[in-house]
Amino acid sequence: MTDTPAESRTGHTPLNEPAAAESTAPERRTVVIPPEISMVSVLGPHDELLRTIERSLPTIDVHVRGNEVHLMGPPDVVDLADHLIGELLVIVAAGQPLNRDAVERSVRMLQERTRERPADVLTTNIVSNRGRTIRPKTLNQKRYVDAIDEHTIVFGIGPAGTGKTYLAMAKAVQALQARQVNRIILTRPAVEAGERLGFLPGTLNDKIDPYLRPLYDALHDMIDPDSIPRLMAAGTIEVAPLAYMRGRSLNDSFIILDEAQNTSPEQMKMFLTRLGFGSKIVVTGDITQVDLPGDTMSGLRIVQDILADVNDVHFSYLTSHDVVRHRLVGAIVDAYGRWDATRPTSGSTSRPAPGSAPGSAAGSAQARIVDHRRSGRRTS
Repeated sequence: MTDTPAESRTGHTPLNEPAAAESTAPERRTVVIPPEISMVSVLGPHDELLRTIERSLPTIDVHVRGNEVHLMGPPDVVDLADHLIGELLVIVAAGQPLNRDAVERSVRMLQERTRERPADVLTTNIVSNRGRTIRPKTLNQKRYVDAIDEHTIVFGIGPAGTGKTYLAMAKAVQALQARQVNRIILTRPAVEAGERLGFLPGTLNDKIDPYLRPLYDALHDMIDPDSIPRLMAAGTIEVAPLAYMRGRSLNDSFIILDEAQNTSPEQMKMFLTRLGFGSKIVVTGDITQVDLPGDTMSGLRIVQDILADVNDVHFSYLTSHDVVRHRLVGAIVDAYGRWDATRPTSGSTSRPAPGSAPGSAAGSAQARIVDHRRSGRRTS
């Protein structure tokens, strides 16, 4: 990542430039907020975002006077805080309101020196509907949606709440609106939480509908609800159990397989070979929540080995840091990860994500985003 000069980025005026020999001495710097930007939009109501910056960077002192933010602390941390404020100003100028999560994620990206700017990650719009814009909220999510643009088959693997399916559906709606595809096909295996369809009341459709309901709910966030029945009647949008995919060739379609951890290896092969001309496939799942009976292997687990070196197939791994639900969800995912790491393994078919440490808190195969290519592997 190429940094722009701090002064052009935030308009700050150095108050006390330390000499080279005094590089460890505290540095003072002033960042001037442009007058057209409200201080409340940057600092938050009751200075909530200012407090978040102070908690995230505890080694610096931050004071605000008018439209000036005064920083004092170790030079490298002052540089980071200066850069952070510059990124937050870009986000605000793009019309996106800031919140505590956005600030904390921006700090994390700057600390990790990622090649992507926080402002670029947090202002990437996918689709808008009824005044609501859907966009990635974390770096891994941004890399995930970029991979969907760049590859024909993408696997999104990660714990609950990381936006795997929601973002994939947003990309599908975007592709449909841009006429890149003629239809959207959403599917799930009808196996969950140890329940069997035969024990549920009602007709076959009544039994299947609860498994597909989350996909309908997401559609309502992205498309005018009044138009959904018309699009489904015309076959432009299809929501169906995985078993209904057998024997079909799906051309000019955006196809999403959700809850793929509950597919068998045979079902996964069947689904992937439905790919037709002009189509794109996104497969999502959480390999720590497999509900298959007995010793049935998860197709999502073993496909990582089978297709690791196939060109135009990409595996995106999300972690508890990418959870965008209630803050406790990320903590719960980590707690279960630690508990699973203490359990004895007996013939497990899962494999760690490339580069992950054994027993990592986010689960054995959810540590990083990995790009598998025939010419080699690039991890990020």
